[in-house]
Formats: sequence, C-alpha cells, structure tokens
Amino acid sequence: MIVVVDNRELVTNGYKSLFSQEGVSSAGFGVDEFRDWVESASETDISAVEAFLLGDFPERSTFTRLVRSRSTAPMIALAETKALNSTLDLFAAGIDDVVAKPVHVKEILARVGAIRRRDVAVDRNRNAIDEICVFTDGRDAEVGGEPLVLPRRERRILEYLVANKGRRVSKQQLFSAIYGIFDENVEENVIESHISKLRKKLKMRLGYDPVSSKRYLGYGIGV
Repeated sequence: MIVVVDNRELVTNGYKSLFSQEGVSSAGFGVDEFRDWVESASETDISAVEAFLLGDFPERSTFTRLVRSRSTAPMIALAETKALNSTLDLFAAGIDDVVAKPVHVKEILARVGAIRRRDVAVDRNRNAIDEICVFTDGRDAEVGGEPLVLPRRERRILEYLVANKGRRVSKQQLFSAIYGIFDENVEENVIESHISKLRKKLKMRLGYDPVSSKRYLGYGIGV
C-alpha cells in the first residue's frame, strides 16, 4: 500500500486513482490527519505501507523522524518545481528520493523498488526464494523456472509473501497491503479465496505447496 500525503484532495484522490489503475492499493491523508494516523495506527496497518509519497507542504521535512519512528518504508517527496536547496534540505532531513512533477506512477513505483533493493541489497528488479522469483518491474512471477501468469491480486499476494519471506503475515496484513486499510467495500475474507487459488496454482507448478499457514499466526513462505 502506498500512503499519499497532501492537503489537496485533488492530489491525493488523483494519485489514489492512478495507483489503483496499476493494481496498487493506496490511502490519502491530509497533513494533520496523517500525523494523527502515524502516531496511533496499529503495527498491522503500518507494516502494510510499502512507501510514503509526500506532496508539497511546509511540514514534510519534519515528518521524517515521526515516520521513521514507526516504519522503514521509503519516503518520496514530490517537488512542484526544481530547486537545489530545497532538494538538498529534504535529503538531509531523511527523505529517500525527490521527484519533480509531473511524474508517472510507474516511475514512482520503480523508484520505490529501487530504494527497497538498495536498502536490502538484493539483485536488481527481483526478489526470490527457492523456486519462486517475483519482480518489481511489472513482469510475471517465475515459478519453477517458468513464468506464471497470475491475476493482479494473486500476483500482489505472492509478491508480498516473498518480500516477507521467512516470517508469517496475517490475513489482515495481506488485506491491507493488497486492498488498502480503508477499503470498506471489500470483505477481508476475500483474501482467503485469493490465497487458496494462488496455492493451487503454485502446487500444480511445483508439485508442492510452498505457502504454509497456521491458525492465528498467518501465512508465510520459507518459514
């Protein structure tokens, strides 16, 4: 899930719509409500955030410490105009990247992937475990050495599980990552249906189910 912060609803709603078209869940906040949310949100909701996209507002350089107290997700600042001193100040404050508008959401997602790869020192564009390899550039996952075409939601679930390899994630965490934390139009149990279909396809390809599940603990790969 991408969190977009800007006091202009036109900006937050616009990016939410564009991210949705790319199959990526997002949530939009005004500055004050974002501060309240970061301070009070559950660990489950915070862990579902893949990146923070900060619009042009005066307080954003002071937000980095608040965000970092809760999350290690990339922080990207949107710049209305190119200004060297402003950009340097944002980097000094702890912003991971500064992008000048207009910018396509695909570029933002690519930059998020680049920051995450840099931070965890993995190979470019890919994240793998055993016979499963997922990509951050939109390519289909590779399972058993061959591409596996999956519906958008199932692919996102697989990407999230591989990104969290070695530990379990709850159904609620998966739901928040795939659908967003404020999507009230979708039942949380839909995740079970997506995972069931995904596991069947993985088992057909690999001959075994790589996804383990434990009641109350959640799902995991490589656990």
